[in-house]
Amino acid sequence: MSFETYVISWNLTKRCNLKCSHCYLDAEFLNGTGRDTLSTQDCFKIIDQLAEVNPHAILILTGGEPLVREDIYDISSYAEKKGFMVVLGTNGLLLSEKVCKKLSENGISGIGISLDSITPDYHDQFRGYEGAWQKTVNNIDNIKKAGIDFQIQMTVTKENRNQLELMAKFAHEKGARVFNIFFLVCTGRGEDVSDLSAEEYEETLTQIYHFHDKFEGMMVRPKCAPHFKRITHEIDPQSPLLKGYVGGCRAGTNYCRINSEGIVTPCPYMETETGNLLKDSFKNVWEESPLFLEMRKAKYSGKCDICDYSLMCGGCRARALATNGNIMGEDPWCSYLPALEAKDKVVNIPTTIQFGLEEVFPEKKNEEIKEVSWHPEAEKMLAKIPFFARGIAKRGMEDYAKTEGKTIITPEDMEFVRKKMTRSFGRKS
Repeated sequence: MSFETYVISWNLTKRCNLKCSHCYLDAEFLNGTGRDTLSTQDCFKIIDQLAEVNPHAILILTGGEPLVREDIYDISSYAEKKGFMVVLGTNGLLLSEKVCKKLSENGISGIGISLDSITPDYHDQFRGYEGAWQKTVNNIDNIKKAGIDFQIQMTVTKENRNQLELMAKFAHEKGARVFNIFFLVCTGRGEDVSDLSAEEYEETLTQIYHFHDKFEGMMVRPKCAPHFKRITHEIDPQSPLLKGYVGGCRAGTNYCRINSEGIVTPCPYMETETGNLLKDSFKNVWEESPLFLEMRKAKYSGKCDICDYSLMCGGCRARALATNGNIMGEDPWCSYLPALEAKDKVVNIPTTIQFGLEEVFPEKKNEEIKEVSWHPEAEKMLAKIPFFARGIAKRGMEDYAKTEGKTIITPEDMEFVRKKMTRSFGRKS
């Protein structure tokens, strides 16, 4: 398995304009005032270090609330020019038309917005700010005007899990490319939030499987729920979702977090330090950190060790650490009970994306068409696909074009196929 940095999440600041009850960072409510540990130049130096390892990774700029940093545009522009796919994680309150236009002009290719309910009351209470829901929803129009792709991100709890399908429908109607459902890890202020039981996790993930492919053009994905891939396999071992969904816990293998002080940890829910980028090089931290090396060996304890889905799932390492102090321990929020002989029957589905258009368009290619060219706008759309899936998408699109007798791939072709693929995830045809 290749341990390349696919995604890096960076908490640029602890400052925030909300008081979210579940905040893993325990962010400081400073409403835009105060100082950040990392200067603009510090951020540039860190970006240079990240680029030495993989300049094509997805770089998530988040917080706190990243838009309270006046230099956010300088940071995003610098990262984009280095080659990163730069996206912004925000609560959405500050996304004015002017701000969105400026983000678009400074390297931001996507925005993730937090929205936790179909109705304002729960979201406002959960986020600690009256009027937050309405303001965030209103600002979605500004993102669309700026031509930036966006996704809506919901944190699921006991109180709002009955709204999942309604929220997916709402996100789809708003034009979101992705609806992400985050499963709470009890760290920071989230330690005091009512979490789901292991049985409720199982029920909720099963529910997501059964509605995730209903929304044409929008992917529905659970996050911080590595056992979703195991559930998918149990329901349908032939599901294309097993090829198109990167399962398992990616912390320390293809993903890491940088905090607001430049410290690298396996993920945002783990405070375990692997290096400080004001003192250490990211290349050295990523390749030599004893903790990262241990996580890549995947030698678990407890039932995760004997589980037949250990390669496909492996459990959430943050939950194992938070509950029993052992980062390689069993995930206490998994209700699956492997048989005693399960270790000898390990289910090994690759955790890299393998989904190709042959799953969607199985027709025979037109062998007379040897070369396919790309419209410039279609090439721009291709560039928005994460680097680790871009090659597969390119080959698949060219095969599709040949099947249809086309010699040039247009933006309309890209959009048609994108919608077709998102609906086909999880189906056999």
